[in-house]
Amino acid sequence: MPEPQAGAPAGEIPLFHVNPSLDRAALRARFAERRRVQVRDVLTPETAATIRRVLERETPWGLALQAGPEPESLSPAGLRALSPERRSAYLRAIATRMARQDYAFVYQRYPMVTAYRERWDPEGPLALLLEHINDWPMLDLVREVTGMPDLVKADAQATLFAPGQFLGLHDDGHLERGWRVAYVLNFADRWHPDWGGYLNFFDADGDIVEGFQPRYNALNLFAVPQRHHVSFVPQWSPATRLAITGWFQVG
Repeated sequence: MPEPQAGAPAGEIPLFHVNPSLDRAALRARFAERRRVQVRDVLTPETAATIRRVLERETPWGLALQAGPEPESLSPAGLRALSPERRSAYLRAIATRMARQDYAFVYQRYPMVTAYRERWDPEGPLALLLEHINDWPMLDLVREVTGMPDLVKADAQATLFAPGQFLGLHDDGHLERGWRVAYVLNFADRWHPDWGGYLNFFDADGDIVEGFQPRYNALNLFAVPQRHHVSFVPQWSPATRLAITGWFQVG
């Protein structure tokens, strides 16, 4: 996990700037009230447009899924080599888990931390983006909004939810890993509610108490643990849900 680096090189993501016009006091009040908030227009337009382009055109997607007792991950090459028969078997297993109310998920991903540590593309845009997320402008924003000054780093993965993909109900309760605040930095463009892909929060009775649209250039922050899911993206969706996700952590 890279440590925060002041003045990280801009490279393929020029002028990584947080929106200077954010009402941080209002955002902090909202987070204090509900333990979650959506920060709209979080980055400057130029920064957001560049990151979306990288996700759309320059990201080699693999696959994350849980079709059995343990989660699995396929590399980009593994995803390309996945046979129709194996794909169908995965989908049947996932459907069986969901019918039993077991945890399951399937979505496309690029593991940014693994890629950074193993130097898959050390000068590439996603490696530089991970450094920017760990640099002081983003860390200071998250510390200020959440009221958690002890946050020192973040991990990250690029995610793409295509039709038929989802993330099942869970609570991110792994506090022993240092997780304190989960985040979703959204880059889906002109999203419609009928296309699914919402980050929904649930109470103890299973009712949705709040939902965040995957709004372009919006940062969702929520303290963990909280019960949540990413709703199923239906087959008729003409778009994919693009985002960077992870957790801001203590030391």
